[in-house]
Amino acid sequence: QVQLVESGGGLVQAGGSLRLSCAASGGTFSNYAMGWFRQAPGKEREFVAAVSWSDGATDYKHFVKGRFTISRDSAKNMVYLQMNSLEPEDTAVYYCAAKTGGRSWFSRTYAYWGQGTQVTVSS
Repeated sequence: QVQLVESGGGLVQAGGSLRLSCAASGGTFSNYAMGWFRQAPGKEREFVAAVSWSDGATDYKHFVKGRFTISRDSAKNMVYLQMNSLEPEDTAVYYCAAKTGGRSWFSRTYAYWGQGTQVTVSS
C-alpha cells in the first residue's frame, strides 16, 4: 500500500522560504507522477505542481512559476517542494499525492494522498 508522509510546513514571514518534503513508501514509483496540491480555508483543493518520477519532467500552476520548485530524489523515494518568495496568499494545507502514469492537474486522478502539512505566511 502506497503511503505518503509530508513534512516541513510551518509559519514564515512574507518573502521567506520553506521546503516541503514527501516521503513515499509501499510502491515502485518509476511509473508514477507525484503532485503537490493545496487547500486554503473555505476554498477548493488546487493543483500546485507535479513531477514525473521517471524523467523529472515538471508542471506548475501559473501562480507559483518562478517561486516554487518541485523535485524528486529517486534513491530516497522523496519528493520536495521548495517554496521561495512566499506570499500570504500561499497560506494553506499542502498535500502530496501520487498517481500511476503521467502528470495531471486534476486531484481526482491521484489515488494516494498524504495527511497534509500546514503552511502559514504572515504579512
